[in-house]
Amino acid sequence: MSQGAQTWRFPRMFWTGNAAELCERAAYYGTFIALRTYLIRVVGLNDVEAGAVSAYFAGWIYLVPFFTGAMADRIGFRPSLLMAFALLTVGYGSLGVFNTLGPVLVGLTLIILGGAIVKPVISGTVSKSSNEATRARAFSIFYMVVNIGSFTGKTIVAPIRIDMGVENVPYFSAAASLVALIVVALFYFPDKDARTGKADTVKETLQGMWLAMSNLRFLALILITAGFWAIQGQLYFAMPEYVLRMAGETYKPEWYANINPLVVVIFVVMITQMVRKWKPQNAILVAMLMIPVSALTMALSGQFSQNIEILGLSVHPITFMMVIGISIQGLAECFLSPKWLEFASLQAPPGKEGTFLGFAHMNTFFAWIFGSLLSGFLLSRYVPEPSTLDEATRAAHTAALAGQGPMPEVYSQAHYLWYAYAGVGLTSLILLLIFIAVTRKMDEGKAETA
Repeated sequence: MSQGAQTWRFPRMFWTGNAAELCERAAYYGTFIALRTYLIRVVGLNDVEAGAVSAYFAGWIYLVPFFTGAMADRIGFRPSLLMAFALLTVGYGSLGVFNTLGPVLVGLTLIILGGAIVKPVISGTVSKSSNEATRARAFSIFYMVVNIGSFTGKTIVAPIRIDMGVENVPYFSAAASLVALIVVALFYFPDKDARTGKADTVKETLQGMWLAMSNLRFLALILITAGFWAIQGQLYFAMPEYVLRMAGETYKPEWYANINPLVVVIFVVMITQMVRKWKPQNAILVAMLMIPVSALTMALSGQFSQNIEILGLSVHPITFMMVIGISIQGLAECFLSPKWLEFASLQAPPGKEGTFLGFAHMNTFFAWIFGSLLSGFLLSRYVPEPSTLDEATRAAHTAALAGQGPMPEVYSQAHYLWYAYAGVGLTSLILLLIFIAVTRKMDEGKAETA
């Protein structure tokens, strides 16, 4: 491949790696969107316990990849992917076979380890399959594949959950992982010198993490923006159970969640172009302003007593308000994502930009642990699992879902769950404004004394 040629042609390992990535993302999001429901109905956990287990899974799958790149460099890309997809196949499969907490935690840990290996290896594959002239196109294809995988997985598992039961969802993810394993075994043969190009040893990773996290300005920024992702994470933590408990089993929260990647794919290029000359803080402020609005919009679903008529169609108010709220989240993400790394890099000491950017996504690690734990308490308080209610209340709830009466009093404040997350978003917005004002004053003071 000529170093200066603009082309859409890439070597076979690029397309094979992306095919495996598509399967991995479909498997991950297919199970992730149904995980809380699975933990409650199959494993028998309550809302708070399910929130804790989901927090473990969602948080650590963002942290462990920092440590797996070095291993992939040592043993090679192909053995790494073969091991990763074997772990994923066994991990997801075990969720289908076993239904007690111990084996389920083991299965989730295998998924974390497998996913943590896939992430740096596929990113490294994309990088090594392209050159300076084609890298932007290569990663645009990769980004599209990630979103297609996410969209496909959530689309497929909705009818599986409805027709076959949530206990069968992990089998889909195991099958998708097995397909990826076969694809890698038959077609993925990278160059012997393929490396991620950025992996550190565990010691170096811990040193870099300490350097970044001990910088109070950077740590504050990570924790503040974690509020954004804590709300976005409710697409997987609170929203599915909210929809199923307040609208009914035949509704498809998996499809509602697909609105987010769909909006991002449609609008991210246009919005990125629009904000390219903005100061990073201005674009992020727009996103931080929009995210509590999205939560408030979802809360409005509790203000309608009957379906909403739109273009001759009768739409459940939860469906209507979820679609609008999730669309706002997608647009907010389009403002945040292009400028977040730029903003984070500005907080780094001179010469340490790379180290800081490597840990810039720690906000998601903190956000999803916090968001999942909080959702467990909020669901338990405002949208309780019907099986935990007395027989008369359960009967009234079933009748209400069938349109044969009002919701029981215990669900009268269900929409307060979204008010709580609007409060998280508003707090994050206020803290960001304070952060910008304080750091600006500090920087001006340093400039005057220089």
